[in-house]
Amino acid sequence: MYAKQFGLKRRIDMPVNSFDNYPMTWKPNLSGKKPPLYKALAKLLEEDIKNGTLKPGDMLPPQRELADYLDINVSTISRAFKLCEQKGMISATIGKGTYISSDVHVNSRLLTPAKTSGFIEMGPTYPTYSQNDVVIEFIKNMLDQSNAADFLQYVSPSGSLPQKSSGVKWLKKANLNTTEEHIILAYGGQNALCAVLSSLFQPGDRIGTDPLIYSGMKTLAKMIGIQLVPIQQEDYEMSPASLRNYCKNQELKGIYLIPDYQNPTTHSMSFNTRKEIASIAKEYNLIVIEDAINSILSENKGVPVAMLAPGQTVYISSTSKALCAGLRIGFIVTPSIYKSTLELSLYNINLVISPFNAEIIRQLIDSSLADKIVEERKEMIAIRNRLTDSILNDFHLLGDKYCYFRWLLLPEGWTGKTFEACAKNAGVQVYCAERFAVGNSPVPAAVRIAITAPKDLEELENGLYILKSILKQADEFTML
Repeated sequence: MYAKQFGLKRRIDMPVNSFDNYPMTWKPNLSGKKPPLYKALAKLLEEDIKNGTLKPGDMLPPQRELADYLDINVSTISRAFKLCEQKGMISATIGKGTYISSDVHVNSRLLTPAKTSGFIEMGPTYPTYSQNDVVIEFIKNMLDQSNAADFLQYVSPSGSLPQKSSGVKWLKKANLNTTEEHIILAYGGQNALCAVLSSLFQPGDRIGTDPLIYSGMKTLAKMIGIQLVPIQQEDYEMSPASLRNYCKNQELKGIYLIPDYQNPTTHSMSFNTRKEIASIAKEYNLIVIEDAINSILSENKGVPVAMLAPGQTVYISSTSKALCAGLRIGFIVTPSIYKSTLELSLYNINLVISPFNAEIIRQLIDSSLADKIVEERKEMIAIRNRLTDSILNDFHLLGDKYCYFRWLLLPEGWTGKTFEACAKNAGVQVYCAERFAVGNSPVPAAVRIAITAPKDLEELENGLYILKSILKQADEFTML
């Protein structure tokens, strides 16, 4: 059939489905491979991606054509593709085909087991640490309290009532009104995300996201076998029209959003988009995962999606970026329908969160010190942003004064990956856009710069000038 269609002449000794001259984007060789064939094919696909035979953005042959070429069942191709899709190596969209994922050759882990000495760290979004001295003094005073021994005893796995009450106060700072009965404590935002994905979703489920998202969500989804689906954007935020269209034509179980200071692009979602997404979530019974770890620091806090679609939304907040990174206490606000499932998930993952850490956070929030730390931290971020703007003023830099990371759109000729490599060779770590890409999304030439990661203003200034010199050298080169 294919030979006739493309005007090819078959030799007498050729098999019926000979494809010597057939235009295939990938021609794997299964000869000598042992069953099961779908695993052998998946391994070949993975190898050809790793060795560069298949590159990010390359389109794979349609499954039926590949089955004809290999003379095997289409179901074998489907199973092989599904294995690679669950690993995040390929991405398929009905009606558009299957492509090699945009991030296959980059490391999606943003925190490494050990810091690299000699580098100016502007990759991971470490918060400023100078407020830790105040927290240490606060902890010392706590240990002098008559009931200090109680802080080292087991409590309810999801947190005590006073700790949940402090969560209610904390969340009001992010414009979220809730009650203690809807709050569960977690070990920070990542722990909360893990509990949500592992308990409310199953391997093979699809979650809609922005084309570029927080990398920790990507690694969790890959581990559990959840497929992340990039939804088209308009003006840096998820397009409600595209989301609705996807829901109409394909099965989607949930959506993942960072409405305030989206990571990595720094964008804050408009009220109208939040309202429309909330409406679509209710219409299609989607689980909304609202990652609000940046909302406390946001200059112009929006209305949480959880306020617009409370029955659909699992809201996640954390104290790590705004109060103290090492204590790692987060708050999950959940509809009643999901509460027992999430509590069991957190019990299985953690057994119990640290009672001492949770009590430190409770007493910090109940005192005036938490507000003081947040305001001081915001002012320090603003100072670092003013320095960043003054040094990189000739380049396209996104993010407002209280955002602790910036999104640098690179001049023509760069890719994020090559810029990250050049910066690292020069002694500065930044993270390229490819690290945050979902599926086969087009990747902008951009890098994320964590301005709070350097230990002080002097180190930040040195790092920024190194980045500027790289950008200037590229400008001079393109002008020749």
